[in-house]
Amino acid sequence: MASVSLEGVQKIYRDRATVHVAVHEVSLEVRQGEFLVLVGPSGCGKTTTLRMVAGLESVSQGTIRIGDRIVNDVPARDRDIAMVFQNYALYPHMSVRDNLAFALKLRKQSGPDIDTRVREVAGLLGIEELLQRKPKQLSGGQRQRVALGRAIVRQPEVFLFDEPLSNLDAKLRVQMRRELAALRRRLGTTTLYVTHDQVEAMTLGDRIVVMNDGRVQQIGSPLDIYDRPANLFVAGFLGSPPMNQVPGRIVRGDGVRFELVDGGLAMRIPENQVPARVPAGPVVLGVRPEAIRPVAGDPGFDAVVEGVEPLGYESLVTVRAGSVLITLRVDAGVSPPLKSVMACSILPEGCHWFDQQSGLRL
Repeated sequence: MASVSLEGVQKIYRDRATVHVAVHEVSLEVRQGEFLVLVGPSGCGKTTTLRMVAGLESVSQGTIRIGDRIVNDVPARDRDIAMVFQNYALYPHMSVRDNLAFALKLRKQSGPDIDTRVREVAGLLGIEELLQRKPKQLSGGQRQRVALGRAIVRQPEVFLFDEPLSNLDAKLRVQMRRELAALRRRLGTTTLYVTHDQVEAMTLGDRIVVMNDGRVQQIGSPLDIYDRPANLFVAGFLGSPPMNQVPGRIVRGDGVRFELVDGGLAMRIPENQVPARVPAGPVVLGVRPEAIRPVAGDPGFDAVVEGVEPLGYESLVTVRAGSVLITLRVDAGVSPPLKSVMACSILPEGCHWFDQQSGLRL
């Protein structure tokens, strides 16, 4: 296995009259044996970044290394990587066995070695009984396993995954996510994984790279990013439901207060929950839904119940404070009447402060 590093990598598309920068000076490192996830909304540049690592897109600027080798001008077939695509990309006229063996045949490996390797991978993925079938005879989950097997059988230095689970239904996606997690622990191969699904990112990645508009927003472990988002975009993207973002202002004087400019919410905040670097004036208060309790407390506020979504194991309650809607995650069975006034309080560690202009964490 090998590490992968990107240094100031850009991808620029030029038309006759326009220039579009799809990826802006991305620098990151996938450590040897690490599972790194690129996550972000559609069009954020994550797949373009992956395709540049794979050699399927040229690099406009910057350097890509696999191990100690600069691969900017190295053809894809010579980079010792294996890529799993969103659409499986299986050969429809070949059996599962032949799909798995194809890359090994191109490498001129001997028949017995190919058979041994195919059986090993089929056993690893639990598809031994499918070897004689054609792709059209397989379910979506089975096709995905074959696509994974075709990558694994090559024993590459690096795996590249481009949203491999997005075509599966919700139940199968959960199952395949679990199997992928177990598989990566067994193989330990360096992996770069692209997804727009934050649950995949949180559950699979050793570290996450959050991207937006072609730029890296934050890099860190899943829990670090969840607990300390670097800016309002990350705070709103990672988490379901997302972090509540309440624009208002800090007033310092006799203690510290946070209030909405148009009224409807004003609460006193213990000074140890407002770092000294948070200035008086306009700010955005970020609070995760699970950090708000439906009980009176300090800091706290009263709000009007606008909706209740029972999910079985928990409920989501939406309340209105002034002009702002706020979501709480509460225990199952909690169902306050609509339009009733509910007292809410924020857990001591629940307040996150962001600059209104830049969106950066304060």
